[in-house]
Amino acid sequence: MEQKPTVQPGTHVVVELLDAHGESEQLEFDLVPDQAADFSRGYLGAGTPLAKAILNKPAGATVPYCQADILQVRILSVAPAETLPVDDLTQQRERAARKALEQVQRTNAILFASSFSGKWGDYDPDGIEHWDETEPDDQ
Repeated sequence: MEQKPTVQPGTHVVVELLDAHGESEQLEFDLVPDQAADFSRGYLGAGTPLAKAILNKPAGATVPYCQADILQVRILSVAPAETLPVDDLTQQRERAARKALEQVQRTNAILFASSFSGKWGDYDPDGIEHWDETEPDDQ
């Protein structure tokens, strides 16, 4: 007898969430390590409550899952994931955070310069006009 594939990181999973009112909602996602999770792109982290509830379960299984009015989750299918999340998703997040921090620093310098100029005369921080230019090693 052939063994059914089970939900594991690296699998594409289709589930049906069953609520207390008899309604259901279907979800489809690839199960990935938490650091690669991005549900808006279809990647569910293995550490999430839903992933923990269905981990190691085969297609056809119905398991308890109490979240809001959801009572159960039924696993409709499990297959190898066709696409993998971007390997550098963590790097993308770090670049976005670094870019946001740089923007905050620019804004703070501009605010400081304007308040300084108003009280004590002109102040022009060196290089402020070049802050929007990307340094070669920042790419």
